[in-house]
Amino acid sequence: MSDATSSTYEVGKRLVELCRAGKNLEAVDSLYAPDVVSVEIHGTDTIPPRIEGINEVRRKNRWWLDNHTIHGGDAIGPFPHGDRFIVLFKFDVTAKTGPMANRRMQMEEAGLYTVRNGKIVKEEFFYHMGG
Repeated sequence: MSDATSSTYEVGKRLVELCRAGKNLEAVDSLYAPDVVSVEIHGTDTIPPRIEGINEVRRKNRWWLDNHTIHGGDAIGPFPHGDRFIVLFKFDVTAKTGPMANRRMQMEEAGLYTVRNGKIVKEEFFYHMGG
């Protein structure tokens, strides 16, 4: 592995460890750059599809944790390539609010992360909402 891929892999490995332990906010605080960009496929009035800055990413993570009962899940990877890596996430959750309130769901998504200077500078999420 090149030095860039090795550093990227280490960041990804730590992200997976923290997510598996349910320490998503600790992952944001320790692994993300202050000017991180987060991109989702869909947004809401509360959380737009593109947000910038570590405080907004913290807020998005808190919103997710506050609005879902998490029954279980997993983080698989990382799969590094240069300055990027992918993690596959599986979730078993029940929404507390919104159109899916009180419905238990099995969800899967892939996160593509870009690393610069040992910190995550961009995260992009890919998933299918059904239909």
